[in-house]
Amino acid sequence: MSNNGSSPLVLWYNQLGMNDVDRVGGKNASLGEMITNLSGMGVSVPNGFATTADAFNQFLDQSGVNQRIYELLDKTDIDDVSQLAKAGAQIRQWIIDTPFQPELENAIRDAYAQLSSDDENASFAVRSSATAEDMPDASFAGQQETFLNVQGFDAVLVAVKHVFASLFNDRAISYRVHQGYDHRGVALSAGVQRMVRSDLASSGVMFSIDTESGFDQVVFITSAWGLGEMVVQGAVNPDEFYVHKPTLAAGRPAIVRRTMGSKKIRMVYAATQEHGKQVKIEDVPQEQRDIFSLTNEEVQELAKQAVQIEQHYGRPMDIEWAKDGHTGKLFIVQARPETVRSRGQVMERYTLHAQGKIIAEGRAIGHRIGAGTVKVIHDIGEMNRIEPGDVLVTDMTDPDWEPIMKKAAAIVTNRGGRTCHAAIIARELGIPAVVGCGDATERMKDGEKVTVSCAEGDTGYVYADMLDFSVKSSSVDTMPELPLKVMMNVGNPDRAFDFACLPNEGVGLARLEFIINRMIGVHPRALLEFDDQDAALQNDIREMMKGFDSPREFYVGRLTEGIATLGAAFYPKRVIVRLSDFKSNEYANLVGGERYEPHEEHPMLGFRGAGRDVADSFRACLALDCGAGSRGRLALG
Repeated sequence: MSNNGSSPLVLWYNQLGMNDVDRVGGKNASLGEMITNLSGMGVSVPNGFATTADAFNQFLDQSGVNQRIYELLDKTDIDDVSQLAKAGAQIRQWIIDTPFQPELENAIRDAYAQLSSDDENASFAVRSSATAEDMPDASFAGQQETFLNVQGFDAVLVAVKHVFASLFNDRAISYRVHQGYDHRGVALSAGVQRMVRSDLASSGVMFSIDTESGFDQVVFITSAWGLGEMVVQGAVNPDEFYVHKPTLAAGRPAIVRRTMGSKKIRMVYAATQEHGKQVKIEDVPQEQRDIFSLTNEEVQELAKQAVQIEQHYGRPMDIEWAKDGHTGKLFIVQARPETVRSRGQVMERYTLHAQGKIIAEGRAIGHRIGAGTVKVIHDIGEMNRIEPGDVLVTDMTDPDWEPIMKKAAAIVTNRGGRTCHAAIIARELGIPAVVGCGDATERMKDGEKVTVSCAEGDTGYVYADMLDFSVKSSSVDTMPELPLKVMMNVGNPDRAFDFACLPNEGVGLARLEFIINRMIGVHPRALLEFDDQDAALQNDIREMMKGFDSPREFYVGRLTEGIATLGAAFYPKRVIVRLSDFKSNEYANLVGGERYEPHEEHPMLGFRGAGRDVADSFRACLALDCGAGSRGRLALG
């Protein structure tokens, strides 16, 4: 696999480690590092090989195309979207039209034959790995191409050529310029890896840190049916799981929170091997949408692998995983340093000083607030409509959108989860984003003024009008040591990980009613007496309790998750949970609540607190609250 005794053109993953980033890029070096050092510890990585940076540079040198590329880039105004698009397209075509040097083609042929020797129908993923990729201070999220379900040597060769060309995608060119990377100092390595048949199962992304707060005692996992590109691209709203590391290490059930995503579509193998069309997108059957795409045992197994990877690298990690539909085995297919939260030293606190009409809501990315004029963009061809300070509203983004994303005051998408491309780039740029809204492009109108708030917990809101807000910055490292121990008053589990990063001695008051309101939203008696409700209300409740076996389990399970989230955030400090003190009017506002609550002139002095708890009409509901508290305490020891 070498070039007549000179430096190798192709290297196997088991020959690579993190010292080889300059030869095969961060992505391929990391795969080699894990195969070499972690395979004996239960971390499974599919085998493969990588072309080297020397192979790429020789490919450009032997044809002279490199001189044309850099001359064109030097005279291109990167901030002019039209110029950038024209130059990028020209460069990519030059590369695609350039034949491989015979030595490289033969080296790829030999490695391919060895990798596919046990299965003539084997399929491969051909991925990019840039030599300046995944540096600790930048995220090259999805800037180069990935091709899946590539079968046969000729198809692999075509895919490698297109991976080489993708070093000069518009967004990659723009990103390098704005991050200060010299084009001449960046090379491209193509990784050829055995495919995991996750098209028959599930896949996703996980972080060994909470992506929004930087809280490092949990693993955050996203999962959806089919190949993982749908999660990475933000084409689906995935399932989400939080796993508490200390509880996991103690050998106890450690999932503190689960959120079911809609998972409407999936990417699977296509019948054709025409380049770029080897996979297709199809609808997910309703019965699969309504269940979690991982079992609790699989979630915990993935979390264990994430912790092992993090411990080996000594820093928070961003990891892609896949489940094989034939064997049920879980594989790691990529791992790279987490690049945003690990940089932050300053804590910003955004506060919204007014409330407006809610136009859309989804998953909050970051904790910032932005305001501006709505621009609904349906196609990348409309990118020139975006002006600095606009609110970008679209179905989903892909890496081609990066040049215009940095102009936006905020980003709102119909689809996507917290680990999708839009979320990663929004964090990188420090822009508030609300993803997975469902119908934001229909609800939000061109030209209207809006405020996008990610400062209120897991849920992000788009409000009508430009609302007043403020921001206060402080460094946790420079906060003075207090002469007394301060326990927090925390009611919203969505903010628990964020608050835990502040100096504290635990939680002196956690109000159960806040958890009921935010995480359940249904009156407990309406759940206990589910069969007695009318059909319309039953349908509403069924929609809310997807993923749970019964109305009772929905209430207890969700309440347990809220308590466990607070406990995990402040572990091992004390968290004091108070039973619900909802007033009758507040209980009545829960779904199905009006039927069970009296009308009181002064609810503050009425049916509430201990008086409600001991009443015959509420005793069964109190038992649910106590059951959740007991389960949450046992879960975290």
